[in-house]
Amino acid sequence: MISGSLPALVTPFSNGKVDIAALKKLVDWHIDQGSYGLVPVGTTGESPTLTHEEHDGVVATVIAQAAGRIPIIAGAGSNNTAETVRLVKAAKKAGATAALVVTPYYNKPTQAGLVTHFLAAADCGLDIIIYNIPGRSVVDMTAETMGELAEHRHIIGVKDATGDLARVPQQRLSCGKDFIQLSGEDATALGFNAHGGVGCISVTANMAPALCSQMQKATLEGDYSGALSITDQLMPLHLATFLEPGLVSAKYGLSKLGLCSEEVRLPLVGLSDAAKTQMDEALQHAGLLS
Repeated sequence: MISGSLPALVTPFSNGKVDIAALKKLVDWHIDQGSYGLVPVGTTGESPTLTHEEHDGVVATVIAQAAGRIPIIAGAGSNNTAETVRLVKAAKKAGATAALVVTPYYNKPTQAGLVTHFLAAADCGLDIIIYNIPGRSVVDMTAETMGELAEHRHIIGVKDATGDLARVPQQRLSCGKDFIQLSGEDATALGFNAHGGVGCISVTANMAPALCSQMQKATLEGDYSGALSITDQLMPLHLATFLEPGLVSAKYGLSKLGLCSEEVRLPLVGLSDAAKTQMDEALQHAGLLS
């Protein structure tokens, strides 16, 4: 089962182009550090500014470099159903374990529209993780709608970024105990698992894969005291990472660790000096920088 710490992988750039060598290095590093799986080309992977060719290339590179060692959940979301189907089919062809499909943003479909959209994605024959993030998409999938979709054999779980921990038991009741519930919120990942979740698709885990994996392992084994201790170590980093767009912070952190450049694509820009200072302090608190 897909579970544990699943970094929402950044896409490294060099001089405006995808840095394939750095991407491969990140995949190997995450595996060595204990990440349970990887999620390339989500929003943290700057999917909005990748070309179709770059998107498909990043997915294929990550899958090839991982070589079956860990699951790869490919970002495949769009607010255009036809485009979503294309992305899911490409992920399936490349050998992805599953696809992460976001609720369509901006055009605000009804619940009936969400059902039709996700069934079209699932009918491609690749397992689908629903990504419910109403704060960005401005549409919220209800637990009842999710339960209806969970009846499809290829709709296997949710990345829940609602921030509402009560959703986890509600979705257990509507979708069943085997439905995979993954947190999309780093700061509440421990509480999410306590309510019945089994993992987190994490931004912080880009920089702290070992700690995030250890925290997830502790919760999955029922060691909430141990998980709380690690969460205390990570909390300043969770908070600092989201002072400005999380992926920008993650790339800054990775640059401090010597793993990739800080480079991002417009309309995103680099961190402010104030955010860098807080990130440096948080990385030190986590024991990642001396």
